[in-house]
Amino acid sequence: MKTALFVFNDDPMCFIHVLLNALDLHAHEQEVRVIMEGASVTLVPQVVAPDHPLTHLFAQVRDKGLLDGACRACAVKLGVAKDIEATGIALVGDMNGHPSMRGYMDQGFQVITF
Repeated sequence: MKTALFVFNDDPMCFIHVLLNALDLHAHEQEVRVIMEGASVTLVPQVVAPDHPLTHLFAQVRDKGLLDGACRACAVKLGVAKDIEATGIALVGDMNGHPSMRGYMDQGFQVITF
């Protein structure tokens, strides 16, 4: 099974579930990708800070190669594009600056949104 987790929500309590589910799917040998869209892109500068409660989980997702990137258009619009680029996280946007769900679906991914 292949799952693409698109997170739009900027609530850390929602984002923790995205991270936990990504790690769980990966641990059970399923292919999973996390894509940050919408307001969720504003979480990046927060969750890379060493004192943030989600830093460890976010680092695990990144280290395992499960994070495909953050929406380029939303990052620019919300003023965090440079902050995201500074972390080394890719800005993605093959659909008018936004990541395409269809692109993942065409690769056989089930898309789940948060």
